[in-house]
Amino acid sequence: MLDTIFRVLSIIFPVFACSALGAAYGYFRRPDMAVVNRLNMEFFAPFLVFWALMDKPFDFMALRDLAIGGVAVILGSGLLLLPLAWLLRINLKTFLPPMMFNNSGNMGIPLVLFAFGEQALQAAVVLFIIEMVLHFTVGFYILDHRTNPLRLLKMPMIQATILGLWCSSLQITLPEPLANTVKLLGQVSIPLLLFSLGVRLLEVNFRDWKLGVFGAIAGPAAGIACVLLVKPLLTLDSLQYAQLLIFAALPPAVMNVLVAEQYQQEPQRVASIVLLGNLASLLVIPVVLWAVLPH
Repeated sequence: MLDTIFRVLSIIFPVFACSALGAAYGYFRRPDMAVVNRLNMEFFAPFLVFWALMDKPFDFMALRDLAIGGVAVILGSGLLLLPLAWLLRINLKTFLPPMMFNNSGNMGIPLVLFAFGEQALQAAVVLFIIEMVLHFTVGFYILDHRTNPLRLLKMPMIQATILGLWCSSLQITLPEPLANTVKLLGQVSIPLLLFSLGVRLLEVNFRDWKLGVFGAIAGPAAGIACVLLVKPLLTLDSLQYAQLLIFAALPPAVMNVLVAEQYQQEPQRVASIVLLGNLASLLVIPVVLWAVLPH
């Protein structure tokens, strides 16, 4: 039991410590993270995705059910919470996207790496790609029905995904110096994602704390409920099932705030949902890790 507690703490400590250091630095320095975030999303993170997909042969069939489960968690969370949001008269465009699109990049990938090692990285990247693609298609469509899904092809992350899958399918390997360079650049992305998360969370307030607290409970609950509902229909090994549960319990992505600002969809309320959801993950994530790690 003590070994499990120590392992849970060793997994979550680096994740939250990096974010806390980002928050501390942001509090004293007030840096403009726009350029850093853009550099990460358009340069370092695509290298991480590319390296994860081409580093080992990509077995689509082995990850197929995990990918289906990821789609079910995202879309199912929205469907489960839709009638509840209607009943409580919550603005659907404000509430549903943060409940559906979680922190699979900033928090999900580091958590999986610390919990299960590099053997689980490819699966974590697949879930991240699914979340990102659905966010920039379904999520944008929720806010504006005129959104053109073809804009995805212009995103460096999607281009890196296509290139990585192509190299993996053809079993193309890079020369070792080039492969090490790609890996090194990709590794920059993870601590930078966590650091940026900490800085970004300083910019929101607790004005809509009631909605934020409700979302902090409803989001992980709906995600985990979706996993339990679809599990009998999927063929998942123990590692994939654990990853899917962690994915389902992740807090809302900070990207929800940026998108809400872009569409002028009550960004302050969305920010409160995101902030309190991420704070609540300090309790939720350790509980889920305790449940999925072998005792």
